[in-house]
Amino acid sequence: MFDISTLKFDDRGLIPAVVVDTETKKVLTVAYMSAESLRISMEKGLTCFFSRSRQQLWLKGETSGHVQHIVSITADCDRDALVVEVRKEGPACHLGTDSCFNEVIFEGEEPSAFQYPDLMRMLVGRRENPKEGSYTTYLFEKGLDKILKKVGEETTEVIIAAKDGDRANTIYEIGDLMYHVMVLMVEAGISLEDIRKEMASRHVIDKKVKQEKMV
Repeated sequence: MFDISTLKFDDRGLIPAVVVDTETKKVLTVAYMSAESLRISMEKGLTCFFSRSRQQLWLKGETSGHVQHIVSITADCDRDALVVEVRKEGPACHLGTDSCFNEVIFEGEEPSAFQYPDLMRMLVGRRENPKEGSYTTYLFEKGLDKILKKVGEETTEVIIAAKDGDRANTIYEIGDLMYHVMVLMVEAGISLEDIRKEMASRHVIDKKVKQEKMV
């Protein structure tokens, strides 16, 4: 296990920890860890911090159930700050939001990077709050049969483009298909996390099969 004593804690015995969602790479919160809370975090695989206001350890989600499963912990070049990548269950902020960082104070001209969770939130928003003239709203209003028909049509378009060897058009049609599949997911109540768990389980199975074949 990593030697925690090699890290540089401040005069209060604390080190800042930037907590990041491993899926979206969004910053969830900035907290502090003591040597003891870091040790507990590494042992349990769950984030444990030191509360400066209460002057005590707190295991994230201990009372709310909104735990954060640690994917990795990385120290910076000076070893006086940490980045903690997590897979969270529920909101990260005590206000009930996904992240503690929600108030935009400046936006540059560069567009934000595309993220599937952002698209999924938009789709859910269109279903819960229909917008006139929106194609997504139209699909939800028409219902499951229409959505399934579009998924079928887009699947055919992908096959035709790929068979023709048209790479650019294949990419375009796959984009259309993925969008309509995500609309279907929202309609069916299936989340990105549900798909992630399914794919993760298949990865494990595939790995086992390969090992058996090698024997």
